[in-house]
Amino acid sequence: MTPRIKAPLKHVPQAMKAMIALEASLKDSGLEPTLLELVKMRASQINGCAFCIDMHVTEARKLGESDMRLHMLNAWRESSLFSARERAALAWTEALTRVADTHAPDADYAPLEDVFSEDEIVNLSLGIGAINLWNRLQIGFQAIPTSELQHAAA
Repeated sequence: MTPRIKAPLKHVPQAMKAMIALEASLKDSGLEPTLLELVKMRASQINGCAFCIDMHVTEARKLGESDMRLHMLNAWRESSLFSARERAALAWTEALTRVADTHAPDADYAPLEDVFSEDEIVNLSLGIGAINLWNRLQIGFQAIPTSELQHAAA
């Protein structure tokens, strides 16, 4: 695969600045960093974004996430390795990532109210929206995952 545009975000520095500011606000939102990484990975799995999966698996490992939980993320509904809070966030991630099909049903929203504050729900939803935008940019421009570039250089 060949990237369609090299460093596409350098072409739009104001937009990049806004996306970085959103990501920074999420880090200060009170949401657990590992939770945000799981959400980003799950949306990226659904969207098939290799670049973002690579990035967020790497980041999750740095944060101490276990390999088994990373392997089980695609089957989180069948796994006991995820907390009620993580399950609610992952269900909401799937609902918003597939919003054209799901229309964000009450059945996926209601569990959020049990384990997140309204501020956290808004921040979580912003994070889901942001990763979906990043996925679309990386997939659309055929970004090559960092690990693949490193492997090719070795």
